[in-house]
Amino acid sequence: MGRLLYETGRLDEKARAANERGSMKAGKSSFSWAWGLDGTAEERERGITMDIAQQTMNTPHRQITILDAPGHKDFVPNMISGASQADCALLVVDASFGEFEAGFERGGQTREHLLLVRSLGVSQVVVAVNKLDMVNWDKTRYDEVVNQMKPFLVQSGFQPSKTRFVPVAAMEGINLAEPAPEESGLTAWYNGPTLLHYLDKLEPPTRDIDSPLRFPISNVFKGQSSGIAVAGRVCSGVVQIGERLRVLPGDETAVVKNIEVEDATVPWAMAGSNATIYLTSIDPVHLAVGTVLCPPESLVPLATMFTARIIVFDVQVPITAGTSVELFHHSCDVPATITGLLATLDRATGGVVKKKPRVLTKGVSAEVQITLRSTALSVSAPARPVPIEPFSANKEMGRILLRRGGETIGAGIVLELFS
Repeated sequence: MGRLLYETGRLDEKARAANERGSMKAGKSSFSWAWGLDGTAEERERGITMDIAQQTMNTPHRQITILDAPGHKDFVPNMISGASQADCALLVVDASFGEFEAGFERGGQTREHLLLVRSLGVSQVVVAVNKLDMVNWDKTRYDEVVNQMKPFLVQSGFQPSKTRFVPVAAMEGINLAEPAPEESGLTAWYNGPTLLHYLDKLEPPTRDIDSPLRFPISNVFKGQSSGIAVAGRVCSGVVQIGERLRVLPGDETAVVKNIEVEDATVPWAMAGSNATIYLTSIDPVHLAVGTVLCPPESLVPLATMFTARIIVFDVQVPITAGTSVELFHHSCDVPATITGLLATLDRATGGVVKKKPRVLTKGVSAEVQITLRSTALSVSAPARPVPIEPFSANKEMGRILLRRGGETIGAGIVLELFS
């Protein structure tokens, strides 16, 4: 992404040179472009993206907010936080022999990331097949990668009409913003669009501006001048300066002092905006990642138990009643238990196939009951409710992911809440 930002003018020559010098001094010269987004000392020292980095980029017809998400399996929870704020996906795969296979084989991160973003509502994906210069621009290798990925994308729920593949060599800047030069070797078999062209053609989804405000917090930090700042994505509705908002869970309210979108101060932000909201009249102790801002007259429901319709991923160990899981809902990550297997469902019609099954195996669609567990040391302590809504009431507030033992085992939508 760093090279693409440079090609589009978002990373200037001074910053590029500084990153190049710094990465060479650290003995990681091959990571100089990654330093355009990997800003923390630990990320640069380890040579991997660990948290979500945000940047903006302009194309001829779009203003795009980039959420650079980690690809390493140890940081999948951070990747989920970023994917939950996304409209579209740009997946970069390594065409090098062995590298692509490692990411795409069972349990590989390429597969898991595609399943995650689709489960979180992303329907458009651009796949950049990278490092083709390392395989001498071999068209056969490019076709092999594409032909392996296409069936899996369809199986994961991506429509072919909303999926695009593009060959690139990111380190060299080839076919990112400008067509490949004649001497690159790519022009021998490809004269199609650039990566930037495909990004420019992405379709913005319909925004839910008529529903009440829902703003799940993904980050909390101290404002530069005064007050406290929270970052996240407006899931629905509109937020305005001067509004008093409720913070859930809890009984606190806060007043919106300022709003920033794309590094510019704005009087309001609507559904779909990645915004930073500066708050006053609240103690920062009441704000945390995973809490939700909403209007006092239209509160987000709180629940510790709910039913959901899920799709079971490629699990090795079947799911049974009593299975302990991690529940992910936007940036919220809480322990939970699948307390009931209510029915298996027909994936096409949604009709009941079997009531009260004993186990759920890979590929099965099912209705389950999920109950939150307490994070306190005391066994008798009640679980803290989370702000969540049925999918029928608010699509973005009604999607969930389930993980177990570092593996994503399922995803689905909330059907009914229980207090």
